This record gives sequence, C-alpha cells and structure tokens, in this order.
Amino acid sequence: MASASSKYCFVLALMFAWSSSIINLSVAARHLLDVSPPPVPTLPTIPTLPKPALPPLPAIPVLPKPTTLPPLPTTQLPPLPTVPTLPKPTLPPLPSTQIPSFPKPTLPALPNMPTSPTIPKVTLPPLPTIPTTFPKTIPFFSPPPSTTSP
Repeated sequence: MASASSKYCFVLALMFAWSSSIINLSVAARHLLDVSPPPVPTLPTIPTLPKPALPPLPAIPVLPKPTTLPPLPTTQLPPLPTVPTLPKPTLPPLPSTQIPSFPKPTLPALPNMPTSPTIPKVTLPPLPTIPTTFPKTIPFFSPPPSTTSP
C-alpha cells in the first residue's frame, strides 16, 4: 500500500500537469485573438455551359372510352340445407340425499365491559400573538464606530 507522502506527491504532480495545460490553452487562445484572421480565398468562377436542344415529348395517345360495360355473369346458388331436428334426450332423475340435522349450539352471553374512568378536562394556555410591527432598532447590535472625531 502506498504511503501518504507518495499519494501527496502523485496528487501534486497531477495538479501541476493540469495547471500547466490550462496555462497553455489560455496562451493559445490569447494568441488566436491577437492574430488577424487570414484573408478569405476567392471562389473560382463557374463557366457557362451550353444548353442542349431536347427532342419534343411524344404525344399521349387518346384511348377510346367504352360506352357501356358488359354485364357481369350471374351464378345460381344452391339452396341452403335444412337443419335436422334432433330427438330430446331424457335424463334420469337425480338421487335424493337426506342431509342430517345438527343441534344448534347456544353461545354464552357476552361479559359486561368495565366502565372507563372519567378523564379530567385540560385547558390549554392561549396562543401567543405574532407581532405585526418590526422594531426600528435591534438592541443587541452595537453602533458602528464613528469615522470623524469631534
């Protein structure tokens, strides 16, 4: 494990490297502010190109419009089949079971609750009032020393 002095030296070296890099950055920024910007290069002129003559567009042929549409073919659907009637099944009667009767239990009477003691009424002192005016002077501050002597 490293000792405290070697940690201190390492941190000190990091701080020195960091501060020197900050100084170099600020010097470089100041140098860029002091130097005038280079002249803007002029753009080359674009030569004019000849306009080629294009052939005329072909004419769009006019298609004949049909006057009447041919009739759609009709198909004859077969009739729907009838739903057959199914015989009603007869269910056997359910067996009857006798549920035995049990005697009703009697519950004991609830015990009487003891009466709670009476608690004396407590009166609270009145709430303090909040002052609405601020004092002009605060008594525990000392006055400032005078600058001129009489």
